[in-house]
Amino acid sequence: MRGVAREVSGVVEQQGFEDDQEYRGGGGDESGSGILHLFGQQLKLCRMRAGVERAELGARTGYSASTIASFEQGRRIPPPRFIDQADEVLDAGGVLKAGKREVARAQYPAFFRDAARLEMEAAEIHVYDNHVVNGLLQTEEYTRALLAMRRPLLNEDIIEQRVVARMARQEIFNRQPSPLLSFVMEEPVLRRPLGGRSVQRGQLEQILLVAHRRNVELQVMPLDRQDNAGVDGPFTLMTQRGGDQFGYMEAQGRSTLVTDREEVRALAARYGIIRAQALTPWESLAFIEKLLGEV
Repeated sequence: MRGVAREVSGVVEQQGFEDDQEYRGGGGDESGSGILHLFGQQLKLCRMRAGVERAELGARTGYSASTIASFEQGRRIPPPRFIDQADEVLDAGGVLKAGKREVARAQYPAFFRDAARLEMEAAEIHVYDNHVVNGLLQTEEYTRALLAMRRPLLNEDIIEQRVVARMARQEIFNRQPSPLLSFVMEEPVLRRPLGGRSVQRGQLEQILLVAHRRNVELQVMPLDRQDNAGVDGPFTLMTQRGGDQFGYMEAQGRSTLVTDREEVRALAARYGIIRAQALTPWESLAFIEKLLGEV
């Protein structure tokens, strides 16, 4: 991803231009390749210090020797579970685990990396969507279907990398202390059978499952509303533990991270109105359950 970032009146806009090389770790520092190569060198040094061959490390962590080589050479992004296992198998004393967060960030497109960091650290996240199900709620099948629809087409390696990255973001639901999360989505988001009816059913079931978590509130904006404050499009509000709040918007491979307080305040006010116009959380659950029965 070769990106261009500019800041005007507290609004940071990052424009990303995707290419296959970036997602294979060959596009320079902005692609995250520097982080991956550094981690790979650390992994190799820890393995050699422990006197463990690649084949043995692979057998003990569930990977082939060639995959271990790819991790060490910075050509593939090691998943968090492997990093934890390798740290223990190689008795690395937490050295490998310490780089897990940066390695995880390297798997995202450059334009989303700052937002991913804020998301991981947020105390509150409020999301409004009107086109597709938000990534934090997506099933693996739904994510894979969306990525397969991209034009120009993405190759299989890139699709798999992004699926892993998106699923990793959902660890936020298991984080302690638990962040407060709320989602408002337009009715067509739920009715659109992207990937087919079976994928749609699985996605609706996933939404219901997440919506029953104590720290999650989910609402549906029905089609019959004559007044809708969300006509300007989807956005996310993230509040950090120190109280700082940011807005995030994304479309067509471009993103805007809003830092200006007045603009963020306007987004927060808009979100409050959207929530007031939508169905209540209990009404929304009943709506989705009814829709699930029709699919």
